[in-house]
Amino acid sequence: MNEQDLEQDLELDSEHAPEQGERLQKVMAQAGFGSRRAMEEWIAQGRVSVNGEPATLGMRVVEGDLVRAERRTIRVGERDHTARVLLYHKPEGEIVSRDDPEKRTSVFDKLPKLRGKKWIAIGRLDFNTSGLLIFTTSGELANRLMHPRFEVEREYAVRVQGTMTDEQIAKVLKDGVELEDGPVTFERLEDQGGEGFNHWYKVMLKEGRNRIVRRTFDALALPVSRLIRVRFGIINLPPRLKRGMTAELGEAEVAQVLDWVGIAAEVAEQVAQRPAEQKNTAPGRPTRRPVDRSPGAHRSPAGGRPASRAGGAGRSRTSGTKR
Repeated sequence: MNEQDLEQDLELDSEHAPEQGERLQKVMAQAGFGSRRAMEEWIAQGRVSVNGEPATLGMRVVEGDLVRAERRTIRVGERDHTARVLLYHKPEGEIVSRDDPEKRTSVFDKLPKLRGKKWIAIGRLDFNTSGLLIFTTSGELANRLMHPRFEVEREYAVRVQGTMTDEQIAKVLKDGVELEDGPVTFERLEDQGGEGFNHWYKVMLKEGRNRIVRRTFDALALPVSRLIRVRFGIINLPPRLKRGMTAELGEAEVAQVLDWVGIAAEVAEQVAQRPAEQKNTAPGRPTRRPVDRSPGAHRSPAGGRPASRAGGAGRSRTSGTKR
């Protein structure tokens, strides 16, 4: 084989070789800096460095790289096992945003302060909606719970002005209600009764489009007078958690949520597949085998697993002022 042929073979090999490392914005999101889209903006604005050099869009990082942004530094590969999950019983009259031109009260004003991280809201509730709002320091967990492809269940208690007919019930459960951004179908609807002109329903759906519950009932000429989110995925709104109060999940509860969305299982798989020379084990020290999480030991959010005790365990810490 001549030198030219060898060079061509090497070029072909490099083209088909898998790219090394993870995309920088993904690593930062997993570390809790913010969403991947926000991290891409930070990188483009020159607010991120890797190993002391300015980061660029499309950059990949490998284990051991030092990433710095917003006065915080992380070492790639050093996994943070202290992901935090906070529940908040949002009252009506608060906005889920850090930047509001109208200067309305923000849910972020009520949260415990963090050092070196920030709370990421998992989904939103509009200004006039109350109930369960979840925050986390893990960008990857937030993505798993919010991304439409995971179809995480949302359950609401809805009070409407009027009563649904049998035809309307069949429409929302089977045919779907046509909205300006596409049809919507409820996975489940339960009649909860009521008095006078107001009637309560419990509805469950697997998407989180903006104001989707209100808009669906508006399309049926049944205005919503009160809307409360009571469950998100396997996390219920704890009955003891009063409006305006927070409750942080304990380590075992956080582990249960991570396992439910598949993060814990994937971490174990990555460790198991990592080449021996890359494992940080001391000479002569036996390597601990990861927990066996083979298929069947984990259910994805789309699997409709029943709500767990994660939202109401007695070990959770509560804070805040009842409103």
